[in-house]
Amino acid sequence: MSGPSTPYDPPSGPIPVIHQDEHLLVVDKPEGLLSVPGRGPHLADCLLSRLAETHPEVLLCHRLDRDTSGIMVFALTKEGQRKMGRMFEVKRVKKRYIAQVHGEVSEPTGVIDLPLIVDWPNRPLQHVNHETGKKAVTDWQRIGVADGATRMRLMPRTGRSHQLRVHMLSLGHPILGDPFYSDDAEAFPRMMLHAEGLKFEHPVSGQMMRLEASCPF
Repeated sequence: MSGPSTPYDPPSGPIPVIHQDEHLLVVDKPEGLLSVPGRGPHLADCLLSRLAETHPEVLLCHRLDRDTSGIMVFALTKEGQRKMGRMFEVKRVKKRYIAQVHGEVSEPTGVIDLPLIVDWPNRPLQHVNHETGKKAVTDWQRIGVADGATRMRLMPRTGRSHQLRVHMLSLGHPILGDPFYSDDAEAFPRMMLHAEGLKFEHPVSGQMMRLEASCPF
């Protein structure tokens, strides 16, 4: 999503393909590119439309935020989309992210279980709300600490909008470069959040898929 202080200037260049078969197309989304079109012609350029230039049959299965890079699964058949979408829905897709966050995280591992909902006066921002929020759970591991920042591995069990961004903020360690939830986003070239890995059973063949997009930071 594009915020008022972050004009949409998507990167150019080819989209790296991680895996392709009859039913699925898995790619590495660049940071700064919308997954799907936004409102208005200035937000029409997106990953879905670019993939459709070479794969007119491409179908959406899930999304990543504009400022998040990394692995995304698209379907090339209706059957693939239906079954893949169902697996995301029932949480049979294991996701792994890498993030750089503010401050030094003291514990080696943890779980954040805080319900989230859109902050309507400030949408598209989300916030923690124990009364009306939807369940959101994130497992995390500290990878390393250096220069006042911590490298984290984040494994969301749910897929709420902005989940990792708000959960890291709630931990007191917002993601570096986050234009919505960090105070000094301008100090970083991008939001330091990358979807590194997915593990799931192929929706048609049943083969176990372990796919990765190497972290660019």
